[in-house]
Amino acid sequence: MKPIIEYESYRAYMQDFYDQRKRCSAFSWREFSRLAGFSSPIYLKLVCEGKSNLSQIGVERVAVAMGLAGYELVYFRSLVAFDQAKKDADKKRAYEGMMEIANAHKVRVLDSVAFAFYESWRNSVLRELAANMPGAKPSDLAHLCYQKISAEDVKDTLAFLVKAGLLKKTGENSYEQSEKSVRASGEAMPVAVRAMHRQMAEFAMKAVDEIPPTERNITGVTLGLTGRAYQRIVTELDSFRRKIIAIATEDDGMDQVYRLNLQLFPLTRNKREVVR
Repeated sequence: MKPIIEYESYRAYMQDFYDQRKRCSAFSWREFSRLAGFSSPIYLKLVCEGKSNLSQIGVERVAVAMGLAGYELVYFRSLVAFDQAKKDADKKRAYEGMMEIANAHKVRVLDSVAFAFYESWRNSVLRELAANMPGAKPSDLAHLCYQKISAEDVKDTLAFLVKAGLLKKTGENSYEQSEKSVRASGEAMPVAVRAMHRQMAEFAMKAVDEIPPTERNITGVTLGLTGRAYQRIVTELDSFRRKIIAIATEDDGMDQVYRLNLQLFPLTRNKREVVR
């Protein structure tokens, strides 16, 4: 499903949300309406078909049902206002609000530089750190990283990020991000991200012993799942990940750079593989 900032119709976004959930579970219009607090089982279907509109209260209920937060929630409100406005001036105002949010939170899709970017944890960490510490020397940035890195490594990494268009140099030791977030293209993603996942999994293991519990949250649960339940959980994790990104980018600046690993993997083979 596309990021919400790529939509210009809230009805299309709701329909895509429904279709995605439907593909992975027994999700229905009745369930969608129930989650949003509507008594009519087909009300949201009618909204998506353009046969009914959302009230202001309805907008908030639907947003909660779809797990929207931060700038995604604000953008969804503007989408509805743009679609349902009766005056051109109101439409223009809503559309300008949409564009402002979209431009501030646009996503850079990595393709040719994906392998180099995901080759080392340094790229994603320093992209966040440098942009939020204008004037900080490479040695200062190196000192802040829990993982060992030299000032020279920091210089090389920043040079790469600037060359790749992921950071813009605005002054002496000052940078800003070209876009709020980045992702690899569908073709590059599987291979390019594996190395990053391995590194971050190792860092998570170290964090159990080296980072105070007040600064980290590491939990887990062991589950017995059917294939259908697995697909539903994957859909929820994807929705949760987008919500976390929205919350994180809602505030300007940052205090620390964190990594959130969402891990769901089998501990056994499928029981159907057992030869009887």
